[in-house]
Amino acid sequence: MAEFLFSPPAPVWSVSQLNRLARERLESAFPLCWVAGEVSNLSTAASGHVYFSLKDDSAQARCVMFRNRAQLLGWRLSNGQRIEARVLVTLYEARGDFQLNVDSARQAGIGNLFDQFARLKEKLEREGLFANELKRPLPAFPRRLGVVTSLQAAALRDVLSTLGRRAPYLEVVIYPTLVQGEEAPAQIAAALKTASRRNECDALVLCRGGGSLEDLWAFNDEAVARAVRACRIPVVTGIGHETDFTIADFAADRRAAPPTAAAELVAPERDALCARLSGLRQALAGRWARRLEACGQRLDLLASRLLHPGQRLDQQRLRLDALWRRLAAALRQAAAREQARLAQIGERLRRAHPDIQARRARLEKLGDRMRGAWIKDHNRRTAALSRLAAGLSHLDPRGVLARGYTIVRDAEGRIVRDAATLEPNQAVTVSFHAGRADAVITSVWP
Repeated sequence: MAEFLFSPPAPVWSVSQLNRLARERLESAFPLCWVAGEVSNLSTAASGHVYFSLKDDSAQARCVMFRNRAQLLGWRLSNGQRIEARVLVTLYEARGDFQLNVDSARQAGIGNLFDQFARLKEKLEREGLFANELKRPLPAFPRRLGVVTSLQAAALRDVLSTLGRRAPYLEVVIYPTLVQGEEAPAQIAAALKTASRRNECDALVLCRGGGSLEDLWAFNDEAVARAVRACRIPVVTGIGHETDFTIADFAADRRAAPPTAAAELVAPERDALCARLSGLRQALAGRWARRLEACGQRLDLLASRLLHPGQRLDQQRLRLDALWRRLAAALRQAAAREQARLAQIGERLRRAHPDIQARRARLEKLGDRMRGAWIKDHNRRTAALSRLAAGLSHLDPRGVLARGYTIVRDAEGRIVRDAATLEPNQAVTVSFHAGRADAVITSVWP
């Protein structure tokens, strides 16, 4: 009893701590797994998140599929659907609710079908069976349409109702076949081959109402796809709803869903054709009216130009007289222009003719002026030269020598300016005004 009283107390956790720990334990204990069940209590929030419950006969679990995952689903969840969901087991901490975060989902039992669909689509696509170059245009104004479907199908009634409303003038040929079950693919391919062999229609509508992937599986058969592509007649598919895609849709020349859309695609609406025809009729009538009006105006013009030969001769005579007068006036004007031009040229020639006597007198006058200027310049240059020569003569060494001076040079030819540079018995050269003499220094007096 004492030991119990002094044992350490257990830790007290808050609710948020407990929920966080429970969430971590759940997520680590249960990796991503697949869970099958029926959808119930489905609701889509404004944020795009989808909330629902997955249930079976004895239990249910809350589920949430966030918006980014729901957008990739490719089909719409609805209450009562049986699905297989890839989920993360977790706990919503804020409310302590056990829930499954759905990563992806598929309709129950069709996982293998999806794989078969993807493999077959990839195979046929590699072969070029879905190439856009192989797609044939639909006839603009078909006269006979073929419908490949079941006689008991609601899609047939929808197609016939649409054709009767839009184009009651069209003939319809029905090629009955099963559209669901194990024997459906072979019958659909046989019906397409029959329509191609008979070649009695302008276009074919291959149609079936909506359903699950298993219900539409007959149109995902390779033989059906090859029969669609090999058919000599353009094929339009109207299978299921807008979100339902089958292999036959990819192989067909055009796809339209649901079947009523396929009927609208191949059958131009009579009212629209009538309206277009009425417009063309009005346009043609307007063009003919304008053409007739233009022809009438041209006829009136030609009628006004249609004259009696005598009147035409008179008109031509008057026109000839007028042309003759115009020609005479033009000749007179041309002659007057040429005379004025000749007089102008004569005046220019007269002005350009040189006066020989005046030119000679002017030339002689210019010659006299040039000779006087030359003599004057010659005398001026002669006087200047005389002054320069007189100034130069004062600097001439020979003038100094003429007054009795001499120039003494040593053996190297240098002029001796100082007696101290000389030595006794040194040979020197003495230059006079006239001639020179070699001498020897006997003595030096500085």
